[in-house]
Amino acid sequence: MRITVDEESLARCALLKEISPAERQTILATGQERRVMPGEYFFHQGEASDWLYILLAGQVKLAQVTEAGNQVVIGYLGPGGGLGIVVALSNIPYPLSAEAMEPCLAVGWEREEMKALMRRYPQLALNSLGMVGERFAELQERFRDLATRRVEQRVARALLRLVRQFGKRVPQGVLIDIPLSRQSLAEMTGTNIYQVSRMVSRWEKEGVLQSDHQRITILKAHELVILGEDL
Repeated sequence: MRITVDEESLARCALLKEISPAERQTILATGQERRVMPGEYFFHQGEASDWLYILLAGQVKLAQVTEAGNQVVIGYLGPGGGLGIVVALSNIPYPLSAEAMEPCLAVGWEREEMKALMRRYPQLALNSLGMVGERFAELQERFRDLATRRVEQRVARALLRLVRQFGKRVPQGVLIDIPLSRQSLAEMTGTNIYQVSRMVSRWEKEGVLQSDHQRITILKAHELVILGEDL
């Protein structure tokens, strides 16, 4: 199966920013190509974090299973996203699983191999440190949402985050271009499928969004902003 690499997204990859095109190609050439089909995993929660990846094409769901056996969707990654980079460099087990949602192509490095590259290209190390800070800020925001915002606000804000990541302009509005079930949306926002289904159905009736076969199109983004920010 042919997989198209999104060069524009790769250029925005946080790990490779402020690195010249020639150096970027050298770095990528040292890695190993990996293809993962839908339903397969780059890695599982609890495994030794021996590899880290940059996603070149496709979409990946990051999820964690709690001690009680409940799944929590941490987020989704598209082309240019880093898989296991922060964790592998910290030498701790993967705290979550990375599942391919569609045919994926990635380039991967073993931990020691990436450390050697960072000694050769210090900007790589600086970029990975920046990724740690960004991930920490994201987790703080998610925790604040869970602690202080109503379910309706959390769902609206989750949809807006996905619009920023995967939004694709279509005639009706903005399509969130990933498979997104109501169960996954519930797992992202610390609620249940009943509440999410009720909200999505109401927003459909109000013309805020359109849902069809696990694809959500935002018709009135400003209405979601009003809901998410409680304006």
